[in-house]
Amino acid sequence: MDQVLAPTTGLSPAEVAERVSAGKTNAFTPDSSRSAWHIVRANVFTLFNGIVFGCFFVLFLVGRWQDALFGFAAFANAIIGCVQEFRAKAALDRLALLNAPRARVLRSGEEAEIAPGDVVLDDVLVLRAGDQVPADAEMIGGRGLEIDESMLTGESDPVAKSTGDEALSGSIVVAGEGTARVTRVGADSYANRFAGEARRFSLVASELRTSINRVLTWVGWGIGPIGLLVFNAQVQVAGGYGTVFTDGAWVQAVVNTIASLTAMIPLGLVLMTSIAFAVGAVKLARRQVLVNELPAVEGLARVDVICLDKTGTLTLGEIGFDEAHPLAPVDGWQAALAWYAASADANATARAMRDAYPVAAPLEAAEYIPFSSARKWSAVSFSSTAGTWVLGAPEMVFGDAATSGTTELGRTVTRLADTGRRTLVLARTAESLTEDDVDAQRLPGGVEPVAVLTFQEQVRPDAAQTLAYFRQQDVGIRVISGDNPRTVAAIAREVGMDVADGFDARTLPDDDAELAEVLEQHSVFGRVTPEQKERMVRALQSRGHTVAMTGDGVNDALAIKTADIGIAMNSGSAATKAVARLVLLDSSFAHLPDVVAEGRQAIANIERVSMLFLTKTVYATGLALLFGALVLEFPFLPRQLSITDGLTIGIPAFFLALLPNTQRYIPGFLRRSLSFAIPAGIIVALGLTWYTFVAQGLDVEEEQLRTGATVILAVVGIWVLSVLSRPLNRYKVAVVGAMFIGLVGVFTIPFATQFFQLVDPGPRLAAALTGIAIVMVAGIEVVRFAHHRLVLGRGATATAVAARPHRGAGGAIATVVAVLVYTTGLLTAGLGILVLLDRYGETTDREILAVSMIGAGITLAGLLLLAVATGLRRGSALSRLIATVELGAILLLDAALWIGLDVSDLGAAITGAFVLALIVLLWTPPGSRTFGRIRDSSMSFAAHPPSPAPRSGP
Repeated sequence: MDQVLAPTTGLSPAEVAERVSAGKTNAFTPDSSRSAWHIVRANVFTLFNGIVFGCFFVLFLVGRWQDALFGFAAFANAIIGCVQEFRAKAALDRLALLNAPRARVLRSGEEAEIAPGDVVLDDVLVLRAGDQVPADAEMIGGRGLEIDESMLTGESDPVAKSTGDEALSGSIVVAGEGTARVTRVGADSYANRFAGEARRFSLVASELRTSINRVLTWVGWGIGPIGLLVFNAQVQVAGGYGTVFTDGAWVQAVVNTIASLTAMIPLGLVLMTSIAFAVGAVKLARRQVLVNELPAVEGLARVDVICLDKTGTLTLGEIGFDEAHPLAPVDGWQAALAWYAASADANATARAMRDAYPVAAPLEAAEYIPFSSARKWSAVSFSSTAGTWVLGAPEMVFGDAATSGTTELGRTVTRLADTGRRTLVLARTAESLTEDDVDAQRLPGGVEPVAVLTFQEQVRPDAAQTLAYFRQQDVGIRVISGDNPRTVAAIAREVGMDVADGFDARTLPDDDAELAEVLEQHSVFGRVTPEQKERMVRALQSRGHTVAMTGDGVNDALAIKTADIGIAMNSGSAATKAVARLVLLDSSFAHLPDVVAEGRQAIANIERVSMLFLTKTVYATGLALLFGALVLEFPFLPRQLSITDGLTIGIPAFFLALLPNTQRYIPGFLRRSLSFAIPAGIIVALGLTWYTFVAQGLDVEEEQLRTGATVILAVVGIWVLSVLSRPLNRYKVAVVGAMFIGLVGVFTIPFATQFFQLVDPGPRLAAALTGIAIVMVAGIEVVRFAHHRLVLGRGATATAVAARPHRGAGGAIATVVAVLVYTTGLLTAGLGILVLLDRYGETTDREILAVSMIGAGITLAGLLLLAVATGLRRGSALSRLIATVELGAILLLDAALWIGLDVSDLGAAITGAFVLALIVLLWTPPGSRTFGRIRDSSMSFAAHPPSPAPRSGP
């Protein structure tokens, strides 16, 4: 056994000052977040930014600065991304500094706790269980010292350290105590070569980022050949290579090519993902949750099993001594307990006995085996008396006898554990420990129980509510503890879990497949060793589970590191916090629902906005291929695409990405996004190609063709936005309405129409583009219906069907009503588009403005009417009320057209007839009987759909 060497006083103040002046300090502080340069590089110096800025400067060089608006948008994206991430960096750095670990050193004969950066070369470190070694050091003494170097070497078994052995910085003391002299500091130390990866803000792989990067890779490979194809087509349309470079027509060919290429790039999608993560991290920081790695915000939303350590998680972690229950009249047991309580390496349980058993006469240990979380016992022999005292878990010292009803010890331990109290046993043997016993860490023979000691833990007041939340969210719960299984089960019952007994981890199978099956069948486990905790996490992962592990003790560190998401309490050991991805700074378990909510918001909202951006990428790619292959002139100027993209995708995506969203995570983000974006994008591309052929057949001017294409793209874009925003609430209505009004302003305000080169398309082209837009909108609705039914999963559909309050004839009537509402919504939106185009026939600015506003109102009412159709099909009374208000607004606007402005008489009459018939059907039998009461409305279901069970996906 290693004995502590001759006492050392450590460095003097003068020696410390000398080393500080020489720069021999441990002052190496790895970033807790990305550096400023990394943030700027990630947001500015990217492949697609390079393409965009290159196109931007080309347009400036050819004198077409008006078409370079997308460049300013890219600049804004980069600035917004940098600002958001700098804010996140500042918050995380500040929290990391406030919660940095401390180092214990010996100076001038006194122990002192200092910041790890203040450790200097030759300092004497004092190491105890739970400490993280702050700098590389050489052992100069110790007692039963074991260090876990798994974070550095990958070796999971603790390593026993003797005098002369090396203790590496970043490793964790798991048992015993010792002293070590610092040999390497700062950047020279072993761990600092890895720059503290465990605490780094890192954009590690996640499903969102991996999927987005895959799309960017596909687009990156396609931009070059597609650009050449489009440029060739534009040159051919302009007269061929022989003439375009002599008459200057190549400029328009370049402009058209740039318009097609910049539309293909989903620049904002990367920005929205970064912002969603960064904002989530800042919001969690305000709730006292430190996010060491931002994708953990997404990760916890994917968790379907959460493993909880009882002590410090379900309980407050502040254990209190209850009482002693003597079993045998043995002298000196109180003095033995006093020695254990006063020991320098006493854990929290032993320290809790100090008030009850103060030291009366100091005892000197002759031989000592320190407590180990793996053995769960410690032993000591005193030089003044013969024999050995043992303190530990009853089951680990006496085996099955500790829970058997045939022994007094078993009956006592069982009775006390059933009350939820923790139990330890103090035992004694007449044999003293030998050096061989200490080296082998074994007990002498003849150990007999002397007293059972009970301790009580206070259950966290928020634990029951938090566990109830996870059960409601279909997240499996596993309580894993080193305590008596009966005690753990009692605590679990106290926090609302339906368990009879805990599973004794000493009987866990060695086979990993069998272990996984046990974990599927049981939820509470006691007497679990640190190695078993790690095995249990891996076993759950082998069954396809995404596992979160919480804890606060050093014995939890390995399992927390292994789990998909590690969560540490700030009151726990520095080692545990070092490997965790989330740290609960106020050690409040109740913050976990907040973290889950932020993760779900990030995933669900990014999925929604990704469909916007990917739809644009698909239709832009499709247009480039079609117009390049068919040798057609590209129907947009870059400035026209910039304004439609900004108002239908970029700006609304920013708001949608930050809205509350509690949708349950389901794997398959990219598959679901593309399954909507690809067919929707194909419809847009084919529709615009169809329109181009129609416009050429009508022999309209080039500016009229581009105006019509811009109108179609604006209408369809706002429709896609409204489809992906469903179910609508007042915030989403405000976003969609504001964007629509913005588009109307672009097509109405003289300055805007001149800048974007928008002209009167003429009556024939107006009718054609209206019909084509309605067909495209109907196609988008079909895609949305199929996507909702076939892709989002039968789980959501089945749940929705189960939630409908009506069957039989009532259900059929509700379906008819919903179909009529869809038809009326489409008809109304079409009328609104016609009205907007009719304004070109007006003569005064006042009449143009009036017709524009009425047309915008009718179109917007049609969009909103579609949003309540699903609620009407479920018999929602609130949906009926909202639909009636919208139908009334349409009637008023129709009346203004028909009577006041004499515009679109026939369309207004047809729409008005549909609206009146629908109102009558909604409020008179038999239609009215299909609707329930407003307070029982299913609109709440629409806003917060039940969470379908997770399904596997690509």
